[in-house]
Amino acid sequence: MNSDISIVALSLQIALVATAVTLPLGMFVAWLLVRKQFRGKFALDVFVSLPLALPPVVIGYALLWLVGTNGWVGQVSESLFGSTLAFTWIAAALAAAIVSLPLVVRSFSAALAGVDPRLEIAARGLGAGPVRTFLTITLPLAYRGVVAGALLGFVRALSEFGATIVVAGNIPGRTQTVPSAIFTRISAGDTDAAWRLALVSIVLGVIALGIHNWLLKRSSVSSNSSNGVTR
Repeated sequence: MNSDISIVALSLQIALVATAVTLPLGMFVAWLLVRKQFRGKFALDVFVSLPLALPPVVIGYALLWLVGTNGWVGQVSESLFGSTLAFTWIAAALAAAIVSLPLVVRSFSAALAGVDPRLEIAARGLGAGPVRTFLTITLPLAYRGVVAGALLGFVRALSEFGATIVVAGNIPGRTQTVPSAIFTRISAGDTDAAWRLALVSIVLGVIALGIHNWLLKRSSVSSNSSNGVTR
């Protein structure tokens, strides 16, 4: 039971770090895609969405090549800290962040698209800078969609298996997450332990998705009410 608790704790740690990475990056990319017109916009959209179309194992292998001994990130890490990032919980968090990023960007894009740009233009006309406009106008109006997107990314990061096991391995106490632990228990024939972890995973997923759907419903109701008032 203690080992199960440590596995769940490590999985939550990896998912939280992955979500923390995807939040600012996903928001910046979503803002570019929704609010800006520039050459290469289509290519950026395709590149960010690519993890949805690739097997997670491919993403894990590419990351392993990047952060391993032969990759430039791995070489820099080895020269600075004496070891590479491969087969560490940090590598697992990076893999989870990359896999969950497309979902976060899509959710954030939908949330930002629901904000009337005329309000942002009005704020800028009153002297507010771009950062202040975003923090005081855009983000408060889109916060439900942003929180929903963050929860969706968290759930995806929590359930990541293919990319994580390639770049971080399945090392008990170091990189073994709930999905990889379930796989190990099933392979060893320990079905009781596998079901315990599966139930924990289901409970966490149901809670996060329940909050996600509730926020999206509230956001939709608020948007419809605003449109009704405008009309």
